[in-house]
Amino acid sequence: MNELLAQTAPRAGYRGRFAPSPTGDLHFGSLVAAVGSFAQARSQGGQWLVRIEDIDPPREVEGAAQRQIEALRRFGMIADAPVQFQSQSEALHRRVVASLIHSGMAFPCGCSRRDLGPGKIYPGTCRNGIPEGREERSIRLRVEDRDIEFLDGVQGVCRQNPGRQTGDFVIRRAEGLMAYQLAVVVDDLTAGITEVVRGADLLDSTARQIHLHRCLDRPVPSYAHLPVVLDVEGRKLSKSDGDDPVAALSPREGLRLALRALNHEPPPGCRSLEAQWKWALSHWRLASVPKGPVAIGIPPART
Repeated sequence: MNELLAQTAPRAGYRGRFAPSPTGDLHFGSLVAAVGSFAQARSQGGQWLVRIEDIDPPREVEGAAQRQIEALRRFGMIADAPVQFQSQSEALHRRVVASLIHSGMAFPCGCSRRDLGPGKIYPGTCRNGIPEGREERSIRLRVEDRDIEFLDGVQGVCRQNPGRQTGDFVIRRAEGLMAYQLAVVVDDLTAGITEVVRGADLLDSTARQIHLHRCLDRPVPSYAHLPVVLDVEGRKLSKSDGDDPVAALSPREGLRLALRALNHEPPPGCRSLEAQWKWALSHWRLASVPKGPVAIGIPPART
């Protein structure tokens, strides 16, 4: 397995990343994740990378990736290397899947979503071969009934058991597309990512990704999951909200709100984008970020 990932970037120094999916323009929840990952990388004197996770063509919105990159630039966040596109790694993803099958860690599965039991936990139907009358649909990675414990930089000690939460999970989808869990791990490894800072809506994926890192016999990065942001009525902010601060407010106003959600709002005297970043980076402490969720009131856009 190590031969496939021989080009993995060396883990010398800190490397963080922001990895949005091009399913729409940058929204406030993604902005908070970008700001948190950028601030953490800069506070560590490390590099900050951007990767567009474009491996699900049916869900992608034309032009969204470029608009996301341009939005990050407007907020003062520029990657330390050329932006990567996950689709460019498809050949490596497929070789890793084939290697996992060859090693016995993964197996073909003929089950559909309808075949899963209560709670949609995979019952292991095809672990020892696809039952007669079914054909291969997806590829799954084997997991065991075993706790995986990790120390999250924001959420603290976390303990998850993929065997009980999901069962053997999909790493190549039925339509032949790579699953998120496989692609994100392989691409983080090849980029040499040392810490994954992202939204808490992805916290449940962490144990599965740690398990995959171990199956690949590669170092596991640190993790820090930032709070989910809600509006004052308790709804999760998303790209479908017409009053999303990324679209409704100026970059300096939107950045202030993002830093407020992370409990790092600059004092009123820091008005410009540059002044806010200077203050935030000099005061950044991951331990001060709330576990969340965090409610943020959105001021009206200026006309």
